[in-house]
Amino acid sequence: MANQDPCFESDYICPIQHVVDLLGNKWSILVLRELFKDKRRTGQLLEALPGCSTKTLTIRLRELESQGIVKREVFPEIPPHVEYSLTEKGLEIQPVLVALHQLGTNWLDQDPCACSIVDGVSVVSDQVAVSLPT
Repeated sequence: MANQDPCFESDYICPIQHVVDLLGNKWSILVLRELFKDKRRTGQLLEALPGCSTKTLTIRLRELESQGIVKREVFPEIPPHVEYSLTEKGLEIQPVLVALHQLGTNWLDQDPCACSIVDGVSVVSDQVAVSLPT
């Protein structure tokens, strides 16, 4: 009997792997962390991400924008004013990141950080209490 699971088809993209690939590089989650706080300009993001080059930040922002996670808004001013913010789709990532934060906190032998990704989200008995957007 053949396996009917589409995950075994060569042209099928695993949904979990798709998200992991998108967020699994060094800077994407940190960029999202900053954008969960508020809109940010390039300089503000670079200041908040020491060690991230302008080129790398631009690549990450373009990747996130191409996936509909980040919105780039250009204001017609001199000098140009560009702001980045999360889209509705980008906001859908928060419960996943909160769950990863909680898991990492449980696994690590250190005090938890005060991460903006989990601001305003309640955690009950070591389990994340969030609801996914519908």
